[in-house]
Amino acid sequence: MFEKLKRKSLRKSIDKHLEERDVSQVNSVVKTVAFLVDESVFQDLESLYEFSNFLELQRKDVKVFTFQEVKKKMPSLRQNHINNKEFDWKGQIHNQNAAEFLETSFDVLIGYYKGNHDFLDAMVSRSNAKFKVGFSDADERLYDLLIAVDVHKPNDFMAELKKYLTVLNKL
Repeated sequence: MFEKLKRKSLRKSIDKHLEERDVSQVNSVVKTVAFLVDESVFQDLESLYEFSNFLELQRKDVKVFTFQEVKKKMPSLRQNHINNKEFDWKGQIHNQNAAEFLETSFDVLIGYYKGNHDFLDAMVSRSNAKFKVGFSDADERLYDLLIAVDVHKPNDFMAELKKYLTVLNKL
């Protein structure tokens, strides 16, 4: 029952944050890129960092934040991840690293996951990123650009994204 209440609160939160979004900086040039990744769909995080070379950015200008449905028992040194237990029943996030990630004003935020995902959709809606990119089966209200490529083919995605960012004069 609490899980159902939590998901309903997340959807309300998404709608609220979408109404408050500032789109005045959507046409800025790309200097920083962030990925919000569902680890159940994509685990090769190193290939996402290589995206910096593809866009002619420094590696330090690419950030990756991951989501795991259930927290793993093994200890991890990684700090840039969150799980569903860190969202309360009101849809609030209780993870300081996630809060800092969402408050950062990235030039491009890429939602690297398939379809609608209540937790990741809530994070995308709260993000202060200037331009948001997702996959074609995602909630179109959240993103400025949707790309129809298989999520398991990062090289195809990178090529398509670079093509669109070039057309939009963001590179």
